[in-house]
Amino acid sequence: MANAEEDQEKPLDPEIDKVRGKLIRFMAINLGLLLLALMVVIAAVVYKSRKASPENPPVTGDIQTPAGEPVSGDIVLPVGARVVSQSLSGNRVSIDAELADGSRTIFIYDIAARRLIGRFAIRNK
Repeated sequence: MANAEEDQEKPLDPEIDKVRGKLIRFMAINLGLLLLALMVVIAAVVYKSRKASPENPPVTGDIQTPAGEPVSGDIVLPVGARVVSQSLSGNRVSIDAELADGSRTIFIYDIAARRLIGRFAIRNK
């Protein structure tokens, strides 16, 4: 036991002391760089979160309805039109219809606004 205490109290070799000093300096510089990088990441996240809220939020697929009441309304198609297929995306519905003359047209309705927003004729060339 006395031998272990004598080994701990001996002064370090000057070469080993230089290497130890370099390692401490290396660790201090790397720790400083790591903390600086962490602060930059945190600042970027805070900046993005404040900048992310737009002034005019985009229209979402939510339709405001009274609780327990289903959404209802009329979608008017031309006389003689026959619905071939339909597709719903958010608050918009796309209706593929075959008209009375045999041509096909795609109607796009906005359910929230309850209005026709697009009509596309399908033609073969």
